Amino acid sequence: MKPILISHELYQDSVLLRLREHYSGGVFVVVNKDWPLVAKFWRTDLSYITTLLQDCYDAKGPEPRDPASMLRSYLLFLMTKPEIGLTEWINEMKRIPYYAILSGFEPGDLPGVGTFYDFFKRLWAASGNNLKPKKQMKRKRKPKKGKKGEKAPTTTPGKVKRLVKWMIRHSDKKLDLPSDRLFHFFQTQILTISANLGLLGDMNALTAAGDGTPIVTSVYTRSKSTCNCRAQGLADCNHPRIYSQPDCNAGWDSARETCFNGYHLYMISASDSHYDLPLYPRLQPASRHDAVSLVVSSVEFKQRFTLGTVEKMLLDAAHDAEAIYRLLDHQNTEPFIDLNCRSKKTTKASGDIQISPKGIPICPSGLEMKSNGHDYVQHRNKWRCPLSRGTLCSCTTPCSKAKYGRTYYTNRLDNIRLFTKTPRNSEKWTLIYRRRSSIERSNKREKIDYKLESGRHRSTKMWYIRIYGIMMCQHMDAWYSHQKESFAELKALIFSQAG
Repeated sequence: MKPILISHELYQDSVLLRLREHYSGGVFVVVNKDWPLVAKFWRTDLSYITTLLQDCYDAKGPEPRDPASMLRSYLLFLMTKPEIGLTEWINEMKRIPYYAILSGFEPGDLPGVGTFYDFFKRLWAASGNNLKPKKQMKRKRKPKKGKKGEKAPTTTPGKVKRLVKWMIRHSDKKLDLPSDRLFHFFQTQILTISANLGLLGDMNALTAAGDGTPIVTSVYTRSKSTCNCRAQGLADCNHPRIYSQPDCNAGWDSARETCFNGYHLYMISASDSHYDLPLYPRLQPASRHDAVSLVVSSVEFKQRFTLGTVEKMLLDAAHDAEAIYRLLDHQNTEPFIDLNCRSKKTTKASGDIQISPKGIPICPSGLEMKSNGHDYVQHRNKWRCPLSRGTLCSCTTPCSKAKYGRTYYTNRLDNIRLFTKTPRNSEKWTLIYRRRSSIERSNKREKIDYKLESGRHRSTKMWYIRIYGIMMCQHMDAWYSHQKESFAELKALIFSQAG
């Protein structure tokens, strides 16, 4: 049957009632370490998940568990014991009634493992647990390695350029993804609150950062043959095989400098956020390059994100491709990308001016010219003699008769990669790009603090659910840190009611 909507106020009342009932004397016994958990879930309303999943339940049959309590228990599991499995988490709730009560369950009446997975199945808008079929052609054993400290290059030359052209041509077509239900709940119930609290920055001119990180799911690729070639003495054949993790493959981990089997998680975060809050995740095959992942992720994110406008995108040197600049320009987003200097040689421009590998004009004296503003009408940057001061030029060998000094213009349409809207040698560019490291801290929170790779899952569905659960926890942590004073007042109120 359909689940019954339990409001957040009813949940709060049940927590107080059960704590008074199961703890002697009608008094809370909550140590300082556990109090933040009470505060986070007391203020976080998850009841909308029941309304969202109404159509996923049958009209007849046994009464289901409260979906909000199921989600609340899963988030509590990620906040407290992310390194264990769901079976052990249920045992933990049996040993510690406090966890069961905070989840919204009556101690002694807890859901089983199958009930959790039935709930997870309804969060995934697809019949299959993976994006690709399990039967695939035989894969290569080892991926192409990158240089020390560098990511592996794209295996197909021109792949990013062709993909960008295809994406721009079909940008108006939105494809439904199995994870859309998760993102809808995350955006309407989590991101909206963070935006209203001002934790994401200016929503009318949002600055985002993107980067990929490896997710190791298993040591070896597990698969079964679909032929009897081995029985006939043919050890190496090219027949299709059945893979237990069809969306995973082998990739190169530049940080660990080793090959791995799993996913390539590409994350987009709010770089102006003081708490480095995530916005959108996308699981890609491990062999996929950051530049390819950005193209797919940015288009999907732009089609789904409705809370504001992304004005700037901060990316590292792995994304330094002209096609990516054109894609972001098509999305009305200003790119801030560190240059991957393919050559340290300067290029000759018009007259006696040369252009450095960073897109900065060099005067005949060999000095880099300084930025002197941007012409928004003609989309060009103005550069001035590096020795000019005010209305005078102090150069001993002037290359211009003007007292003002030599001026030069670079039009971004001539080279969208080198001639950026905000000059790379300007203080503004440095200050903005400095926030790119926020995506590194966000990925660290997910992988280290919340032990993302500890999930022993075999399906893309469960990996997405774990990632979105961790992202919700990150935002709940930020709400608590941002409102500590009001939570202190709440603590006194709850204890007075419990007494």
